[in-house]
Amino acid sequence: MNQLATKRKKQNNISREELVNMDKNDLVEKFIQLQAHNIQLKNIISKKMTNDLQCSSEVNQNKFDFNKCHYRRVLLKIMYFGWDYQGLAVQEDTTETIEHHLFHALMKSCLIRNRETSQYHRCGRTDKGVSAFSQVISISLRSKYPPSQQNLTDSIETEMQYCRILNRILPKYIYAVAWMPIPDDKPEFSARFDCKKRQYRYYFPRSNLNIDSMREACTHIIGLKDFRNFCKMDVGNGVTEFWREIFKANIFPVNENDKHDETSMYCLEIDGNAFLWHQIRCIMGVLILIGQGHETPDIINELLDVEKNPRKPQYNMALDIPLNLFHCSYDLEETSEWIYDDGNIKSLITTLQGEWSIHNIKTTMIRDALQHLEAKYRKNNRELCNTDKERENDSFAHIKCLLQGVKPKVYTPLLKRDKCSSLEEKIEFFKKKRKI
Repeated sequence: MNQLATKRKKQNNISREELVNMDKNDLVEKFIQLQAHNIQLKNIISKKMTNDLQCSSEVNQNKFDFNKCHYRRVLLKIMYFGWDYQGLAVQEDTTETIEHHLFHALMKSCLIRNRETSQYHRCGRTDKGVSAFSQVISISLRSKYPPSQQNLTDSIETEMQYCRILNRILPKYIYAVAWMPIPDDKPEFSARFDCKKRQYRYYFPRSNLNIDSMREACTHIIGLKDFRNFCKMDVGNGVTEFWREIFKANIFPVNENDKHDETSMYCLEIDGNAFLWHQIRCIMGVLILIGQGHETPDIINELLDVEKNPRKPQYNMALDIPLNLFHCSYDLEETSEWIYDDGNIKSLITTLQGEWSIHNIKTTMIRDALQHLEAKYRKNNRELCNTDKERENDSFAHIKCLLQGVKPKVYTPLLKRDKCSSLEEKIEFFKKKRKI
C-alpha cells in the first residue's frame, strides 16, 4: 500500500499530433490554462523568496535593535561578472540576480533592515549576462558613529568595513570594492539620478574585421541623437523618448603588442549620459556588420535619420557576455574620495588572479588546438588550390558567435530587410492592449 501511495501520478502529456488536430477554441483554452499555471508557479516562487528574506530579516532583528542604530548615506562600488546571473534587478521567477544576492548579504550582515527603508538607488540596470566593473549604488547603511561624528577623518577611517563584511557573504563573481560617504548637505544624492557619465565597454576578437571602418562608424553616433533604431523599444513601460547623448565612442586594442593578430582582443568604449534598453548591443551588432564589409559606415547615419527610416530593420544584436558597465562618474568625486580597504583589495586581487589563471589556461588550451587545426586547414587549401571565399571566411569565425539569432546564407542589406513596427504603431498597440 505504501508503494502504491507514493507512486507518482502519470502525467497526461499531449503529443504534437494531438495539438495539431485540436480545435482552435480548445487550443485557446489550453493556452489560457498554461498561462494561469505559469503565473501561479511564479507567485509561489516569489512568495518563497520573500518569505526566506523575511525570515532572515526577522532572525537578524532579534540580534539588533535597528531603532537604536546610527545610519549613514553612502555610495557603494560593486563589481560583478554577470555571465552566470540573470541580470542585476530582482526578478519574481529566479533568485540568480545580482540584487537578490546583494540584499541577502546586506540583510544577513544587518547593514540594513530591509530594501524598502534603505533608500536604495542603482546607477545602471544591466541585463542577463552583462558584467560591471563599477556598478554604483546609493544606500543608507548602519554606522558605528552618530551623525555628528560620521564625517570626522577618524570616524571614516575606523568605520565598519562594509566591503569586507559583504564579501564574506556574497557569492562567486560578485564583489564589493569600495565605498564613499555622502555629505550631509546632499541627503537626496542618488547613484542613478546624479550620475553624470556612464562608460560601457564591449570586448571582441579582431578576427578579419575592418577596424578602421568600425572606427569611422563610431564617429557618427557621437552627439545628441534619436536612437530608436538602435535599441529595443520599451513602450510598454512608458519609454517613448529615444534621444540620448553619446560623449565618446571609439575602438581600440586591449593589448597594443598583439593588435594585428586575428585572435587579439579589441574593445568598443562608449561614454554617455544614459542608455536605452539594449542600445549598446544593437550598436555593436551593426558595427560588426560594418566590420565584416556587409555595410558601409554611412548606414549609421541612415538609421539615425528617423524621419527617413522611422521603422527599425530586423537585425541581430550582439551577444550579452562581452558587455561591461566599466565606469560611472559623479561630481561628488571632486570633493570626496572612495574608501578602499587594503586588506579587502588584496583579497580581491588574489581571488581574481586565481580566476584569471584558470580562464587563461583554458583559453590557451583552446587556442593551441585552434592553431593546430587552422594549420591543417590552410595546408589542405593550398594543396587543393581552393579559392572558395566562403571556406576562407569559415577560418575567421571568431565573431560569428557574437551576433545572436539565425544567420542567413545570403546577406540582405539592412535597409532592404523587413521592418519592425514604428514608434507610433507600438504606442497604439499598447493603448489597445490596456483597454482589453
